[in-house]
Amino acid sequence: MLTKSPVAGRLRLGKTALLLSAAALAPYAASAQDVETDDQPQQRASAIDTINEILVTGTKTRDPENVQDIPLAVTAFNAGTLEAFKIRDIQGLSFQAPTVSLDQIGTSRGTANFTVRGLGINSSIPSIDPTVGVFVDGVYLGINGGVVFDLFDLESVEILRGPQGVLFGRNVTGGAVVINTGNPTEDFRGKFRAAVDGPALDGGRGGPNYTVSGVVSGPIVEDVLLFKVGAYYNKDEGYFRNLASLTNPNIPENHGKAETKILRGALEARLGDLTLTGKLDYFESDGDGPSAQNRAFFDRNSFDIAIDEPGAYANEIWTGSLTAEWDIGPGTLTNVFGWRDYDATTNGDIDATPLFLFHSNTETTQEQFSNELRYAMSFDRLDLTIGGFWFEQDLAYTEVRALRRDLPPALQPPLFFGGGSQNHEVIGLFANAQYEVLDNLSIIAGIRWNQETKDAGVTYIIPRAPCSVVQGTCPTGSQPFDPATETDGFTDRVRFRNVSPKLGLQYQFADSQIYGHWSRGFRSGGYNFRITNIPVFNRAFAATGDLFFDEEQVDNYELGGKFQTADGSFTLNVAGYVTKVGNMQREVNLADPGAGVVQNILNTADATIAGFEAEARMRVSDSLVFTANIGIIDAEYDEVLFDISGDGLINDADLDLSLPRVPPITVGAGLIHDWDLGSSNIVTRVNYQYRDEAAYTDDNLGWLNALSNLEANITWNTPVDGLSLSVYGRNLLDEVQEGGDTQVPFGGPNSTGVRQPFAPNPTAGTFSPLMRGRNIGIEAMFEF
Repeated sequence: MLTKSPVAGRLRLGKTALLLSAAALAPYAASAQDVETDDQPQQRASAIDTINEILVTGTKTRDPENVQDIPLAVTAFNAGTLEAFKIRDIQGLSFQAPTVSLDQIGTSRGTANFTVRGLGINSSIPSIDPTVGVFVDGVYLGINGGVVFDLFDLESVEILRGPQGVLFGRNVTGGAVVINTGNPTEDFRGKFRAAVDGPALDGGRGGPNYTVSGVVSGPIVEDVLLFKVGAYYNKDEGYFRNLASLTNPNIPENHGKAETKILRGALEARLGDLTLTGKLDYFESDGDGPSAQNRAFFDRNSFDIAIDEPGAYANEIWTGSLTAEWDIGPGTLTNVFGWRDYDATTNGDIDATPLFLFHSNTETTQEQFSNELRYAMSFDRLDLTIGGFWFEQDLAYTEVRALRRDLPPALQPPLFFGGGSQNHEVIGLFANAQYEVLDNLSIIAGIRWNQETKDAGVTYIIPRAPCSVVQGTCPTGSQPFDPATETDGFTDRVRFRNVSPKLGLQYQFADSQIYGHWSRGFRSGGYNFRITNIPVFNRAFAATGDLFFDEEQVDNYELGGKFQTADGSFTLNVAGYVTKVGNMQREVNLADPGAGVVQNILNTADATIAGFEAEARMRVSDSLVFTANIGIIDAEYDEVLFDISGDGLINDADLDLSLPRVPPITVGAGLIHDWDLGSSNIVTRVNYQYRDEAAYTDDNLGWLNALSNLEANITWNTPVDGLSLSVYGRNLLDEVQEGGDTQVPFGGPNSTGVRQPFAPNPTAGTFSPLMRGRNIGIEAMFEF
C-alpha cells in the first residue's frame, strides 16, 4: 500500500487557470421550447424570442422547479431544445454539457458507459453497478444494458452532476440522468417524422440510416381520460466498411447494421385530486456485433476495421410504469411503480482481426420491480420530501469464449463457459428538506438509509463442458466458499447497510444564488460474473477472506453559483468541487493468451478529484443566442491498494498513473440563430465541443482519443402549418471515438514496447469498438 502526499500534484490545476477567463459560457438548454396557446396548441415559438424557464423534476419537490432556482449543478433539456438539437439517443447529449460523457461501451450495443465529473466505469459486465444512474419516468434502470438506444417523444432530460444519494439512492455517485417521456395531452395532436442520414461525404464508408416515427395524443373522455400512442422504426445499413470483405467474399462489406422498433402507449386518468398515469414501452433491436478496430494493425485515428466475424446483438425490452399523484394536505403524495424485463444476446469478434483468434457470445436476462412512495410538502419557509423505496431484480449472465479457431482442429483450445446469476434487493428510507432560516438564506439537509442484499452464484469462465447460467445448467461451488477445493465457482450472499447524508446552504439575491453543500454517496459492491483466472482469484480470497469487491464511498464538497440578469438575457452557472473517493472500484483488464482478456474487479485505490465547471447563455439580439461551457478536472491517486501498473510492485509508478475516463478539459461553444421570413422562419444551430484525451485502462496502456465534435443543423419551418424540413450533421470533423481501448494478446506491426499515452499494449493489440464518424442527414417533420 502506498500513500501520496496530499500536496503532490495539486498545482496541476494552475496550468489551466488561464482558461477560466473563457469559461463563463455554456450550453444552458433553454434556447428553444414548445409554447402552447388555446388556438394553436402545437405551434413552436421562436427559438430566440421565447426563452421560457426550464422546469426540473429531479429535486422531487411538490412542484417542478426552475433550474435556475435549485442549488444543484444541473443541465436540463426540454422537448423544444431536444428537438432543436436533433437528439435521437442519450449519447447525443454527451457533447452538450461539461464533464459529462454519456457514451456506450461498444462491446455490447446499447450498454451504457457513462461518466460524470470523472466517475465512471469501463465495463460491460452486467453485475457491475454504474456511477451514473438512469431513471426513466421515475423508474431506476437496474443494469447498464439496453440504456443507450434510440429515444423519441421526450418531455425532458435532466443531467444532475455530483452525488445524488439522498433522493436517488445508491449508484449515483457521479450523478443521475433523469428522462421523462411525453405524457398524454388534453387536446388532440400528432407528430410524424422521417429522416435519412449516413456517411454521404466519405466515399466507400457505409450505407444509409433510415428513421420514421409517429406519436398521436389526445382525450378519450375530455379532462378525465387521456391517451398517447407512438411508434418508432430505424433501419441502419451499417456505417463502417469491413476491409476483411476485400479478401473474403462471404463477409458483408458494410458493418454496423441495426434494426430497431419501439412501440409506446400511455393512459392518464384524472380523478379529482388523484391522477393516475400508466406507460408501457416495447423495445426490440438487433444487428451486427461491435465494429472493433485492432490498433496493432490500424491507425487509431482512422475508421479502418477488418474482422472475420460480423457478430450480432439482439435486445428485447419491456418497460412499464404506473404513477399515482394525490394532492392531499400541504403536499402531493406520489407513488411510482416500475417494471422492466430485459433479454439480450451478443456475438463479437474480440480480437478485431481477419482471423478467428478470440470470439465471444453472451446472453443476459434481467427482470426488475421497483416502487417508490414519497410525500412532498411545501410550507411558507419549508420544503420537505420524505419517502421510501424498494427495488428487486433477478439477473443472469452466460458467456462463451472461443479462442484460436485459426489453428488445426487438434490444436484448438476447448470452449470457455461460465457467468453468474444474482438476486438483488434494495430498500431505502429518505428525507430531504430546505428551510429558509432568514430571508433568502436556506439550510439544505437530507439523509437516506439503505439496505442492499445480493445473493449470487458465479461459475468461472473456464474450459468446461457446455453449460448456460441463464438456463440453469452451469455448476457453482458450495457455500461457504472454500478456495482450496472449489474449481467450478461459488455461491455467496452479501449485505450492505449505510447512510447517505447531505448538508448545505443556499443564499438567493435578485435573480441569482450561491450555494454550497457536502454530500455522500455509495456505489454498490458485489460479484464479478466474468472470472477467468482462478489461481489469482483464489489468492485474493486467501489474502482478504472476502468473496466480493467492496462498496465505494464518495464524498463531494461543492460551491456554486447561478447568476442571471433580470431580463434573462444572460445566464451564468458555475461550480467548483472536490470529490474524495474511498475504496475506488475498478475493473482491471489484462491481456492473456490463454483466456483472451482477464477482467478482475477490485478496490484499487483512494483518490481525489477536483474540478471547476461553468455553463452560460447570452442572448445578444432578438435573433441570436450564444452558448458555451468549460469543465476542468484534476484527478490523482492518494493511496494505492493494488498493483495497478502491473509491474509487480505497489510504488510511485502506480501513484503517477492517470485515473481512467477523466478528461482534464472539456470546453465548447455554440449558437442558435432564428431568421424570420414572415410566413416562415429558419433556425440554425451550430455547436462545438472539445473533450481531452483520457486513460481507459487502469494501467494506462489503453487511451481514449481527444475529440473535437462539431455538429450543426438548419431547420426551415415552412409556410405550411406544422411542416418543417431540416438538414443536420453530426461529428462533422470526422473524429474517431471509441467505446473502449482494451488490450488483447493478438498484435501486429503497430505493437510497440513504448509505455506512453496512445501506445498499444507493449506486446499486443487492442479491442477498440468504434463510434460513428461524420454523419449528414435530412429530416421532414409534420405536426398537427
